[in-house]
Amino acid sequence: MIKLHDLAPAAGATKRSKRVGRGTAGRGGKTAGRGTKGQGARDTIPAGFEGGQLPLVLRIPKLKGFKNPFSVKYNVVNLDDISTLAGNGDLVIDPEMLKSYGLVSKNGLVKILGDGELNAGVTVSAHAFSASARAAIESKGGSAIKLDLPFGNGRPPAKGNALTNR
Repeated sequence: MIKLHDLAPAAGATKRSKRVGRGTAGRGGKTAGRGTKGQGARDTIPAGFEGGQLPLVLRIPKLKGFKNPFSVKYNVVNLDDISTLAGNGDLVIDPEMLKSYGLVSKNGLVKILGDGELNAGVTVSAHAFSASARAAIESKGGSAIKLDLPFGNGRPPAKGNALTNR
């Protein structure tokens, strides 16, 4: 039976650490492999020190990324949700009705995506449609009505503190 005190690592698996600074007779004596004099020979170099050059931590910008102030955010609704509403007997679906069911936020734009299947032909009005959603709605005999965006056909007004008082 093997005992705990019989356990040992395989031959050559472990190596003793080099003991430096133990007198001039040994190979790691006197300067201990650090050369002579200077900052490198002394224990005074902080981590990340680059010899006086501006350190990497300070050269990298603090704020990351970019947020487009003109981006258009949509509340997405899938065909599964629309087929559920159509099962309730609603054959005309618009953003107001989606808000009343809690599927979209109060002021958001609505985009219909093609995930799921429709059971009946419905009339859906929204601000945007994916190609697969439009095809699925029209294949069931329904119609997809694209609503005008509230800010016109161009880009939306910019948002953000730097852009509000111009």
